[in-house]
Amino acid sequence: MLLKNKNAVIYGGGGAIGGAVARAFAQEGAKVFLAGRTLASLEKVRNDIIGSGGIAEIAQVDAMNEKEIEMHANEVVKTVGSIDISFNAISLADVQGKPLADMTQENFSQPVMNAMQTQFLTATNAARHMMKQGSGVILAITANAARHPYPNVGGFGVACAAIEGLCRQLALELGSQGIRIVCIRSSGSPDAPGVDEVFRQHAKNAGISREEFEEKFAETTLLKRLPKLAEVANAAVLMASDHASAITGAIANVTCGEIVD
Repeated sequence: MLLKNKNAVIYGGGGAIGGAVARAFAQEGAKVFLAGRTLASLEKVRNDIIGSGGIAEIAQVDAMNEKEIEMHANEVVKTVGSIDISFNAISLADVQGKPLADMTQENFSQPVMNAMQTQFLTATNAARHMMKQGSGVILAITANAARHPYPNVGGFGVACAAIEGLCRQLALELGSQGIRIVCIRSSGSPDAPGVDEVFRQHAKNAGISREEFEEKFAETTLLKRLPKLAEVANAAVLMASDHASAITGAIANVTCGEIVD
């Protein structure tokens, strides 16, 4: 098991990406602490993990609230002794479907501000605990729009680029203390409800079916398909494991070759 005896905190653990990563972490032996605002979705993921023989606990935490993040992290450390992995999969609440010139400043800046607030708060809080133990891995999820501009995605691409910039800075400051920082960059998993919704919106604007939109998008990748949630989760497992012990300040490219580094 790649993550045996590791303690992982996952913010947004009830969502599609957070849940997929949580299940994968637990399958590889990690004890998973699911944090989020909606208990019902957290409970579903927890029950899936426990039903498969894993260990998971849940807590209602607003990942935009510094005090709640700190209290939860302190409780995790008090209970199990360490936070070895922190992963933030919080939704950015981005507004898409319009060119920037037709978008309000509020709708544009919302995902950027959300991304910076939640990623900064969760990462730095985890880092303070990891500094004491001299080790840890902090992961974040971004998208292809961080690297390539796409029409009508609002502030989403800017937010993703900001997350990657923050991760590079954290990697620089924390590397000497044994803490690794890695971003998982995906091109969007069609089996994630949020991605499906975005695909439908852009397909409607283009006057084509949702299936046609996905096919056209998939054709832009080297593998001629898009990454599944399980593949994104597997990449997160690898980056969190000791097999990636020399990797930090990096972007794990899980775009099926839509972006070529």
